[in-house]
Amino acid sequence: MFALSTPSRVQILGRLREGPRSVGELVEDLGMEQSAVSHQLRVLRDQNLVRVERLGRQRVYALHDEYVAALLEAALSQVNRPGGQRKGLFGRISVRRGAAG
Repeated sequence: MFALSTPSRVQILGRLREGPRSVGELVEDLGMEQSAVSHQLRVLRDQNLVRVERLGRQRVYALHDEYVAALLEAALSQVNRPGGQRKGLFGRISVRRGAAG
């Protein structure tokens, strides 16, 4: 899936799996530039993986639905399965596991 082809997008989805986050929170969590986070969120929104809600001047992002959380979990379980951890894209990514958002 195109949306999961970039480590930063997977990291963003992982953070959103823990719960809704503003762009500022994602910038702080991931140590990325605001413009880069906004660009990746636009891609994820265009792919219907995240939704956005305006709260005053802030934009708060969340996973689109539980299906997206399940898709992310399935993708991570495939690349991180015991005895055959793959190197490459997902091998470098740390996604905290928590309650689905």
